[in-house]
Amino acid sequence: MSKADIIIIGAGPGGYEMAASAAENGKTVVLVERDQLGGTCLNRGCIPTKALCASAAVVGTVREAAAWGVTTGEVTADFSVAASRKDAVVAQLRDGVAMLLNKPEITIARGEAEMVDAHTVKVGEETYTAPNVVIATGSEPRDLPITGAELAVSSDDILSLTSLPKRLCIIGGGVIGMEFAAIFNSYGVEVTVIEFCKEILPPFDKDIAKRLKQSLSRRGVNIITQGAVNAIERTDSGTLMLSYDHKGKPKTVEAEMALMSVGRAPVLPVGLDKTGVAVERRGISVNEHMMTNVEGVYAIGDVNGLCMLAHAATAQGKVALDHILGRESAIRLDVVPSAVFTTPELAMVGLTEQQCEDKGLEPLVKKVFFRANGKAVAMGESDGLLKMIVDPSTRRVLGCHICGPHAADLIQEVATVMSLDASVDAIANAIHGHPTLSEVTAAAAVI
Repeated sequence: MSKADIIIIGAGPGGYEMAASAAENGKTVVLVERDQLGGTCLNRGCIPTKALCASAAVVGTVREAAAWGVTTGEVTADFSVAASRKDAVVAQLRDGVAMLLNKPEITIARGEAEMVDAHTVKVGEETYTAPNVVIATGSEPRDLPITGAELAVSSDDILSLTSLPKRLCIIGGGVIGMEFAAIFNSYGVEVTVIEFCKEILPPFDKDIAKRLKQSLSRRGVNIITQGAVNAIERTDSGTLMLSYDHKGKPKTVEAEMALMSVGRAPVLPVGLDKTGVAVERRGISVNEHMMTNVEGVYAIGDVNGLCMLAHAATAQGKVALDHILGRESAIRLDVVPSAVFTTPELAMVGLTEQQCEDKGLEPLVKKVFFRANGKAVAMGESDGLLKMIVDPSTRRVLGCHICGPHAADLIQEVATVMSLDASVDAIANAIHGHPTLSEVTAAAAVI
């Protein structure tokens, strides 16, 4: 039996970054991975989809340029080229992770982890023990319990495509569904999205979600809200027929491919039931230090269900490592920005206006439109909105929501101010360069 200071099960963003940091702090680490280094984010999530988003954006830009009468060089809209680029990007970054983990303090154990007890993990023929065990096993795509669910592809499956269907129906209008809708629409695929809720992107502010819906609808994406898919059938011609209820009326849509995009479920390690670790419906239960009910056993990332975002997993890993090292953590896990890489982009941090109302708050709300921003107009991307939500008594930012170019980058300024517990006036009083998109944020901060 090999001994280490920390065993980490799962080499996704939470696991591998925690392993590297632990090694830098002099701890010996066994990092267990049954698949590829980098986890879902690098191999089947954030990175490959963003590579496809970038390729789709280039195709879209060339089309926009043609509409402006600008002559461009030859740019291929062949999806196989984008698929090849995506694979190259993933391989390059995976090599980078391997280099990061190439430290004498880190042992990478390849294979399925089986928890023998709370502090003992078996991988193949090897057994490891450590006073601290971190479960970072991530999540996997969910399926709807409907007839013919097996006929749909998952978000994992669709990333292996090298050619495109003529028609694609996406079940679920969340982050993953909307990103794929934007990607495939850019390549000329006829896309239909069926979302169960009243609006797409349920966690996002309604004004922002509606604006994206309008923008994608103008681009040709057919978005159906308040629709409940109940069956998928293969037709005699080989296509798929999806049956759904829309506001109480039965309807159908035909497509060559259906994408099941209805959320993700935590992946629990084999043998977890032998450890006494408590599991809730959303995932493994943890406290503010990411420790489970069993001393020395932690759970970070998607597996605890707190926030299924790669950067949240990394932050949670830092919090857990701080606890293991006996130091106080400065990480604010209540301020986590998120983004949707559609065209235009969406980003948010903090509370929505509806959530403020539900809490009985009466915040100050200011909306600023990108059409008044010189840089956005010059870029030809003036279709956007930034919404700032502020506590009137403390002047603290309660939330910020953006639909517009580079929203994922713009949100970080607000997230930093919120993490520092600073006033919105810190943004308003800072000099912002001109012409820049950040001037939209500055304008919204004058509230």
